[in-house]
Amino acid sequence: MITADICVIGAGSGGLSVAAAAAQFGQKVVLIEKHEMGGDCLNTGCVPSKALIAAAKAAHGFRTAAKFGIGAREPEVDFAKVHAHVHGVIAAIAPNDSQARFEKMGCTVIRAEARFADPATVEAGAERITARRFVIATGSRAAVPPVPGLDSVPYFTNETLFANTERPRHLLIIGGGPIGMEMAQAHRRLGAEVTVLEAFEPLAKDDPELTAVVLSALRREGVVIHARTTISAIAATPEGIVADFVSNGAPSRITLSHVLVAAGRRPNIENLGLDVAGIATTPKGITVDAGLKTTNRRVYAIGDVAGGLQFTHVASLHAGLVIKNALFRLPVNAPAALIPWVTYTDPELAHIGLTEAEARKQHGDGISVLTWPVHENDRAQADRRTEGLIKVVAGRGGRILGVSIVAANAGELIAPWCVAITAGQKLKAFVDATFAYPTYSEIGRRAAIKSYAGLASKPLVRNVIRLL
Repeated sequence: MITADICVIGAGSGGLSVAAAAAQFGQKVVLIEKHEMGGDCLNTGCVPSKALIAAAKAAHGFRTAAKFGIGAREPEVDFAKVHAHVHGVIAAIAPNDSQARFEKMGCTVIRAEARFADPATVEAGAERITARRFVIATGSRAAVPPVPGLDSVPYFTNETLFANTERPRHLLIIGGGPIGMEMAQAHRRLGAEVTVLEAFEPLAKDDPELTAVVLSALRREGVVIHARTTISAIAATPEGIVADFVSNGAPSRITLSHVLVAAGRRPNIENLGLDVAGIATTPKGITVDAGLKTTNRRVYAIGDVAGGLQFTHVASLHAGLVIKNALFRLPVNAPAALIPWVTYTDPELAHIGLTEAEARKQHGDGISVLTWPVHENDRAQADRRTEGLIKVVAGRGGRILGVSIVAANAGELIAPWCVAITAGQKLKAFVDATFAYPTYSEIGRRAAIKSYAGLASKPLVRNVIRLL
């Protein structure tokens, strides 16, 4: 029997953050992980996908060099070496998440499957652990849709995709969300034919005016995207894998070599003994309150398994909240509306706060929508990266309600807006700030300045100027 202050189940981003912080505050920590340290983000998610995207961007640079007066050519892509690059990036980051590092911090690391034996005890391998507080951070996995015949053919999910060393001849991606679209563009740039089948609208979570820019870019590069699609059958034939589907009422058939399922996620809640522990769940995940506590008051759930937004930075945010509450008894509240997200296509698509549609629904006509096109930015012209725009939604008095950006490096450009919205700042903060020239960040200030655009033509303002 091991007695701990905090027992963390799952050594992904959120679980590692809780374990590290608690250990640094002198708590006795048990950390349990049945698979790889670092979880989905390091091994099969954020890190390998962005490494693959970086390789694809380098390949794309060869094809598009002519606009700079440099001879363009088709790159020679060695997919096995691309695979080695991806896993080299994982290996470079892995020591930060390693068992040795956390044991050096003072954590007891158990590499086994965890299961609640009762509301206050967890079993893992040959060990039984009791603790003042438990944190479930078991993450999520790819959801496999009920497509007829899919179980009869080999297919990738994010858990297996990055083990592939052979470039697909024709990759079918089931799902047009962020993961699907990122991997579609990356594989297309690395030389594969790519078809995306989406049951609803691609990138439906984001503002349609901005997603149109991304989808147009992908289609120009040769990615075939079908929206509102129903797949009637998938089967293996001597010629390859065949998929029959109906898109917008029109039946089609394609022959392909590989399939990637990117149709959403499912929480990892099975085999944890949650019913024995008195922990309620839904199909979306573990039920938690605003402070991330489950129906068993000594147990928290964080990250993907808690049923909210499924991002690594959300898991890290949750970890900080748990530490505040569990160690310092401070009241906490997970602020879902203030979570940014980025789709790492090219151009990137970034967002925080309310979309224009959400703001109109909540505030009616009491909002202003300010946009500025990227092509009006001097640095974008110099880089030949002129696609995109910023859209800022503001409420009365210039309070910033939401921001969406589609542009090169939009994930970086959203950062000051995250600070501004979190701090409750108004557009005036961007109007008064001085931005370095020439930078892409100027598009945000130009959008904010538009909130003052009507002043110049107002009779009252002109009369005041005349008087002064």
